[in-house]
Order: sequence, then structure tokens, then C-alpha cells
Amino acid sequence: MHSQRAFQHFLMKNSGFPNDLAKHTKSDAAMTLASATGLQPKGSKMNTAVAQSPTIDDTAFVRFWNEVLAPKFIKFKHVLVDGLSHHSEAVFPTLPVHEGDHVLDVGCGFGDTALKLAARVGPTGSVIGIDCCETFLDYARAEVRARSLNNVTFVRGDAEIALPTNQFDFVFARFGTMFFANPVAGLRNMRRALNPGGRMVHIVWRERADNPWLSMAKDVVLRFLPPPGDEAQTCGPGPFSMSDETVVRAMMKSAGYEEIEFRRVDAPVLVGRDVKDAIAFQLAIGPAGEVFREAGAEADRKRDDIEAALAEAINRQKIAADGIVMDSSSWVISAINPA
Repeated sequence: MHSQRAFQHFLMKNSGFPNDLAKHTKSDAAMTLASATGLQPKGSKMNTAVAQSPTIDDTAFVRFWNEVLAPKFIKFKHVLVDGLSHHSEAVFPTLPVHEGDHVLDVGCGFGDTALKLAARVGPTGSVIGIDCCETFLDYARAEVRARSLNNVTFVRGDAEIALPTNQFDFVFARFGTMFFANPVAGLRNMRRALNPGGRMVHIVWRERADNPWLSMAKDVVLRFLPPPGDEAQTCGPGPFSMSDETVVRAMMKSAGYEEIEFRRVDAPVLVGRDVKDAIAFQLAIGPAGEVFREAGAEADRKRDDIEAALAEAINRQKIAADGIVMDSSSWVISAINPA
């Protein structure tokens, strides 16, 4: 009960959160603070876990995530969540998050990072996860129900369009900012969401050569298929769009951050339970998946040859107890919102 009261106090104190978010959404007339955040009037059966979100006036990228990529991500949730466990172990212990903090998790996906942050802030703190994919948030809310948590909630929204202002001690994003169509705008909104002096941390992939778990399969597939054309449907700029430290530092400065720091983190990632699972993952998601998807009928005709070539390449990787493991490398980028 104490944690629920603390969370309600934060959201009532910062009631602009859903309103700021809703400025750029098409909302039902009944959309209220309670329905956006999970707080409810006395006697209501609504709770944090099942809160309904606004209907977003989606961009093309957001529609693509919801209509095309979300089903694929759900199918390979075991890779995208469990596969990053080693990476999380290398990053989360060093995050500047404290008991009682109020935290925003941008691009929270299935909610695993928000739940880790909720454990860090404790019953006197709070975490709000925001993502553009409602289906991902359904999984996150189900986990909240299963754990009976009161200090975390999930809202659908687009960080590039709108976030609340000066309401959080810490803003976090794991492998989400790379997909911003307008990265400076998205990063600026994240900074404005911070209290003066608050800190943000976002994690992005480094260059292709240091991430064979993403780049190797694409190189194999391109031996059989043409690269996607200019009109190809994409998830946004892509996983390596923030790999260059100089470029991203300039973006961060343009977005108004100070004390910008980059730290390299190398960690293994799981790419599949076995070779068959790893091949299916690579042809569904990521750079190789984009090439395969855009090639259409030609990809289907050449599937057997492509899968055989991928099997040969994947069989050369390390096989751990839980499956196929490959190397990855990321930047952990931190900065502050000037006081």
C-alpha cells in the first residue's frame, strides 16, 4: 500500500504527464489521467497493469513497427529479451538509479528493463515505460499483474513527438534511440523530460564490424539477394545509426545535453536456441531480415540456399548451454539535463 500511495502521489504531482503526451494524440473523450497511467477513481476495477493508452496519430515508422515488426518480435521474444541477459548484467549494475527515483524508460518494449528499474527505485520510487507498440506493452502489463507491482506503469506513445517536461530523475533507453527518424528531436524530448540536473542513459549498438550477431547474416543474405531499394519499408534509421561517437556527441549537444560520456560495453548475445532457431531469427528481424523481406518472391525461391549458407556460418559460432552465442558491442551513453 505504501508503494501504491507513493506512486499515486508522484503521478498526481506530475499530472501533466498524460496531458503532455496526449497533446499530439487522437484521444477518446473519456481518456483521463486514470486511464493513461493506471490510477483509478475509488471503486474502479482498473489497475496499473491493464491501463489503456491513447490512440496515437502514428507516423509511418510507428505503423510499420506495429503492423510488420511487432509479430516478428513476439515470435522471437526469447532471443530479444533472454538473449540480452548477459548484456544487461554488464550494464544495469552501473546505472545511476537510486531508491526513490522517478524514472522514464523510453522504448521499453516488453517491459523487462522497466521492471529491472522498478526493482532499483523501490516502493518509494516509480517507473513509467513508454513504447509505440501496444502489443509489446500487453506483455509488460501482464508481467506487472503477475508480480503484483505498484510502482511501474506502461503507456503507449512516441518519444519523438511528445514527452512530459521536468518530471523524472532518470531517463533510460536500451536499443531504442537508434530508430528515431529525427534523433535530435527525440533526444531533446528525453532531456526535457528530466528534472534540472537529471541524467539520461541510452544504449546503442557500435559499428557493424563489432556486432557480427547482426552484420554476419546480412552479409550472407546479400550473396543471394539485392539490397533493399530506396522505397523499402524500414524500421527507421537502423541499428547502427548511432555507432559513430563523434556524430552522436554532436546530436546530444544539439539536443541540449551536457557532461556527455561514452562507455564501450562488449558482451555475448544469444541469437537462437539452436541453428534452426537462429536462422529463423535472422531472416525475420534485423538487417538480414530486412533484405529477405524486401526481396519478396525472389527470397522465397532462394530460401533453401540462403538457409544452408546461414547454417554453415552459424555453426562456426560459439554454442553455449542455452544456445548459439555471438559477440556484440555497444555504447552506453550518459549525459545530464543542465540545471
